[in-house]
Amino acid sequence: MKICADSRLPRQRGWLALFLLCCAPQWVHAQSNLPPSPQPQTQPTGQTGGAGMPGQTSPSAQAAGPGGLTWDQLKTKFEAANPVLKEDQLLNVDEMKAEEVTAYLRPNPGFTVSTDGTQVAPYSGVWTPTKGTQVSPSVSYLHERQHKRELRLESAKEGTQIGVFGHEDLKRNMLFTLRSAFVQTLQAKAVLDLARADLEYYDQIIDISKTRFKAGDLAQIDLDRIELLRVQYETEIETAIVNLRTEKIQLLLLLNDRTPVDQFNVAGLFDFSEQLQPLDYFHQTALATRPDLQEAMETLQQSKTNHKLAISNGSTDPTFSGWYTYNPSFNNPNAHQTLGGSVSVPVRIFDRNQGEKQRTLIDIDRSQQLTDATTAQVFSDVDSSYEQLRSSISLLLPYKMQYRDQATRVRDTVTFAYQHGGASLMDFLNAQSDYRVVQLAYLQLVGSYMVAAGQLNLAVGREVIP
Repeated sequence: MKICADSRLPRQRGWLALFLLCCAPQWVHAQSNLPPSPQPQTQPTGQTGGAGMPGQTSPSAQAAGPGGLTWDQLKTKFEAANPVLKEDQLLNVDEMKAEEVTAYLRPNPGFTVSTDGTQVAPYSGVWTPTKGTQVSPSVSYLHERQHKRELRLESAKEGTQIGVFGHEDLKRNMLFTLRSAFVQTLQAKAVLDLARADLEYYDQIIDISKTRFKAGDLAQIDLDRIELLRVQYETEIETAIVNLRTEKIQLLLLLNDRTPVDQFNVAGLFDFSEQLQPLDYFHQTALATRPDLQEAMETLQQSKTNHKLAISNGSTDPTFSGWYTYNPSFNNPNAHQTLGGSVSVPVRIFDRNQGEKQRTLIDIDRSQQLTDATTAQVFSDVDSSYEQLRSSISLLLPYKMQYRDQATRVRDTVTFAYQHGGASLMDFLNAQSDYRVVQLAYLQLVGSYMVAAGQLNLAVGREVIP
């Protein structure tokens, strides 16, 4: 007569459980009735690139690959379509560029026509109204000294460059937001793949449990508990689907794209790299490329130029005039057509530009302090981001080298023992839960690593972690 596992004596059951737990690692791969262990998908379908970063493709690529938009394609589309970037380009770059033309304009010459000597009433019985009329056209021009035009143009160009650096800094911050949304989308896809793989694995367990139940090797209450637990996997899948769609909506907002969510997809490598450059490398790179630091340094240079311009504006500018007179009423009876000229120079009794000189001098000190503060902020950002990335790698390594394999091995061993009556239902459910917790924690840590890598790129000012 066949004896069910639940009817064995306690001593016999304990020895059998111990025997199965010791031998299961060698048996588990040889058992045809044990479903394969699901693994989270860390490399979604599509173009992929270096570890820890979405795929690398040509920036000029416009069409997405079969798995969706890669990081380079997404970034190119974002830079071309985001309305905030386009508005800032027009306001802080193009308009500043147009102001360079205004700054270098020359003073317009003045043209004057004057007339005098026309007789308006008879005098002593004689009236010759136009005989004594003189006509005198004149031309005047203000000559700017001390390189005022050149200094205005230099200051305007430096203002344009400040606008360029400000625009690059805005793009730097928005690209971090884009990359974070991209990473969250990849993580949501990986979590959804894990949830579906877990449900597929669990459905096979349910099928095996039904077979055991029909054979009289499993109680009805245990089968019911196993089937009821399936709702947790269904909930996890639905939650993962909502999270994935939410992240896609965020990406579409940044891209200013109206593509339906179901037709939009991204592709990239969802993984991490153990390699990390020394901290000093990131310091030096940030000092050379960080846009806000370059903006502060350019502001300091513009302050010095503005001070030179203030000194130059305090100098006097002569006005040169020349005129021609027809039929002048001079004492010289032969002076019928004459030429004249003059030079007008303001008398600088009071320096009306003294306050501007002092203001621009103070502005130099303020810009210098701003540059020093920005430099300190750069070092602080790089240090904190580097530490976050280093910590993420330290947490990921044991998961990669030990914990994930251990969780899979424990789950498979306990599942094998449970199928053969050597482990309780509670042991099986706990092992299954521990496996899901470990795998999900690993995916979350990979996502944290990729966000930290993006944070370090943000701190440095360019992509140094591919």
